[in-house]
Amino acid sequence: MRFLIAVLVSLFSLSALAQTVPPPALAAKAWALVDHATGQTLADRDADARIEPASLTKLMTAYITFSKLKEGTLKADQVVPVSTKAWRMEGSRMFIEPNKPVSVDELIRGVIVQSGNDACVALAETIAGSEEAFAALMNREAQRLGMTNTHFTNSTGLPDPQLYTSARDLALLASAIIRDFPEYYGLYSLKEFTYNGIKQPNRNRLLYMDPSVDGMKTGHTSSAGYCLVSTARRGERRLISVVLGAASDTVRAQESLKLLNFGYQFYETVKLYSADEALSKFRVWKGKLNELPVGFLNDFALTVPKEAANKIQVSLESRQPLVAPLQRGQEVGTLTVAIDGKPLGQYSVVALQDVEVAGFFGRLWDAIVMFFKSL
Repeated sequence: MRFLIAVLVSLFSLSALAQTVPPPALAAKAWALVDHATGQTLADRDADARIEPASLTKLMTAYITFSKLKEGTLKADQVVPVSTKAWRMEGSRMFIEPNKPVSVDELIRGVIVQSGNDACVALAETIAGSEEAFAALMNREAQRLGMTNTHFTNSTGLPDPQLYTSARDLALLASAIIRDFPEYYGLYSLKEFTYNGIKQPNRNRLLYMDPSVDGMKTGHTSSAGYCLVSTARRGERRLISVVLGAASDTVRAQESLKLLNFGYQFYETVKLYSADEALSKFRVWKGKLNELPVGFLNDFALTVPKEAANKIQVSLESRQPLVAPLQRGQEVGTLTVAIDGKPLGQYSVVALQDVEVAGFFGRLWDAIVMFFKSL
């Protein structure tokens, strides 16, 4: 099912809407629960607070690596030289060695499954020449993705005063990986990986506890606590949970599962409009057509509390005057959505077809009409 990730003018947290069941209180510093298809936050606490990400940093390391593979500037079977810096990295490792060949594909698995700091540095140096240059790429991508409370200084997540992110930004990044690289996302469900004769398990306990969970990444340092970005798909719905600063591995898994279960039990996704369905027709000036069908290019859906699905209210406003030429996909209006009178969000509505400019007399007549309407 393909849903529109709506262009959002403003969005009020769903937790602010009246609910029969409040969101759970978690034993963590910050958290967020996001619906992947709609991009809506279903529950959160301090989701925009800047927090040390630990190895969750490796989500961006993987994102850039996947990008380079997709561009063709990096090959999965490419053999990577292992520098002394990569070999001597502290913390979690996949145990690469300077004189032993290792491929990009193996390094990716080392990053995702084994959380190898050595693998991260080897990939960073291969892609950008140095880890410092790679961090600049990470920050550029973070800015492009809209991660407004994030700054990277390394590829691993090892502590640094200038390394920070937020629960909301991490949910955004996780969703981008799922959306942009479905061909690689399956790697996040691998439960173990063996390299150099050393087999290591995936540290994400939810992969073993819940069959609907198929990713994503753990993180831990003494200062960051235990962190987990997890995602599950049940039926057509995918939710992303971010839990930061838990007290133990067990707690971060339990609290993440609690958050996911809450989202599936008490929310549902409702398709309001189909792709190319005309919501209305807007007046067009100086065009070969006088009326323009408007709507969404993809299915438009929202995630709402289950008891609120029959209380959705919508209103549509045109951005007048609409003057030809107009192109399919061009923003031409705003759909305002409320639930039982409480505002939920405003979404951009687009032209469903092109409108060419009218001939001389058609333009002249509309110019005259527009002039008198403006008086």
